[in-house]
Formats: sequence, C-alpha cells, structure tokens
Amino acid sequence: MTTNSLPEFNKHTYYEMAVQNPQNEVDFFNEKFQEIRKRPAFTLREDFCGTAAISCKWVDQSPKHLAYGIDLDPDPIAYGKEHHLSKLDKEAQARMQYIEGNVLDSGSPKVDITFAFNFSYFIFKKRSELLQYFKAAHASLNEDGVFFLDIFGGPDSQTVMTDVIKHDGFKYYWECQKFNPITNDCRFAIHFKLKGEKKRKDCFVYNWRMWTMIEIRELLIEAGFKKTLAYWEGEDEEGDGNGEFYLSEDEENCDAWVTYIAALK
Repeated sequence: MTTNSLPEFNKHTYYEMAVQNPQNEVDFFNEKFQEIRKRPAFTLREDFCGTAAISCKWVDQSPKHLAYGIDLDPDPIAYGKEHHLSKLDKEAQARMQYIEGNVLDSGSPKVDITFAFNFSYFIFKKRSELLQYFKAAHASLNEDGVFFLDIFGGPDSQTVMTDVIKHDGFKYYWECQKFNPITNDCRFAIHFKLKGEKKRKDCFVYNWRMWTMIEIRELLIEAGFKKTLAYWEGEDEEGDGNGEFYLSEDEENCDAWVTYIAALK
C-alpha cells in the first residue's frame, strides 16, 4: 500500500491494519481446536468483539460456520457492520450476529469456541469480577467447548515506554503510560501518525490490571474449566516470534511476549 492510497483516517481502520490479522486467528482456532477435540469447530463467540473482524472471517469459511460478537460499544459494532459484515454474501451475513451488550450477561446460543482477545478481559481489575466473567465464558460453551484468551507480559510490559512500529505510510505507537507495581494497575495507549501529519494521540486508551498467566489459569479452573493449556511462540533465526505456537510449561522469560491460553470445559 502506497502512502497516496492510504484510507482516510479512522482509528478502527488503522488499528486493524497495525495489529490484527483475522485469517491468522481463524487458522489458529481451527488448528488448535482440532488438536484438542479431534473434530472441527463450527460455532464461535467473540467477547469484547469490537469490529468483529475475526467473527466475520469465521463465518465466511462455510455454510456451517456461525458466530456471535458481543461488545458494549456501539461505535466499533457500527464500523464492523459497514466494513466487514457488508462484504459477506447474504447467507454468510445471516450466520453472523452482533450483540450490543455486556459479556457478563449477554445470552447467545452455546458455541464450540468462545474467545477474548486483545487482552480485553484485563478491564476486570478485581479477582471476583474476572472470576464472574470466566464463569460466564464457561456457561457459553458446548460440553466439549474451548475458551481461548491471549495474554502479554515480560519486563517491558511493566515499564513506562513506547514501542514504535513503522508501516507503509504510517507509524503505530504502543505506549505504557503507567504501571503500579503494588496493584498491577496499568494504563496503555495507542497513537498513530500518518506520513506528513501530526501524531494522533490516545486513539485508544486502556486502564487495566496486568494479570499473570498463572493467575489466569488458576481462576479458569476455579470457574469450572477442567484443564488449561499454555502456548508459547517459537522463534525465527533472528530471535523474533515466528507465529507458530506450541504447548509448554517451562520457558525463559523475554523482554516482551504475547501468547495464548486455552481452557477446556
């Protein structure tokens, strides 16, 4: 994409361009669910769905695939309907349902896979609140369903600093603005700068609690899940992540990492 062909600025557009790859996530779900349950998954629930780009990609796989996207904010839902749902054929559109509501109490038919990505569940700062959410996720699943979460960590995630990633025609900024080591309360923000323009600050701001993988896994068991699986990302020749995730229970910490947890009902 050349600079001249960059779309008009919309924070959802540039967020998706900078950090999302729905096809990769769909491939991950298909691969890992098949490994775990020895059958394909067909139904999906995306909690904190935002634009639900992943859910729309999911239903586009076949006439058997259905998805539900849940979010409190009508703005990204409207964007998703205009930019993702509208690109599907009518049959696929009918298999994708946006639900403007709270993930704690928004009902949907039981599904094979429920997931919460982009660390969205970090919004729950109290243990009791997060446990309540995990119980809701457990209740949303079929008897052999799987709940997937992503999680990030490493020393850099607890340091006030900014990562800058250059894309074709714009820059993406991921800033840790605050981290409280006593409470693990933290604030992160996303900024964008298009070439030749001023930086657009605080396009997204997140006030979270930084949860650790062991805390999450223990809470998932307490919520009723029978087992949790920890994944870790492999490395390429330069020591960067290669996009391939494998099961592991013992890894060396690195400056920054992003990975997945699967909880089995």
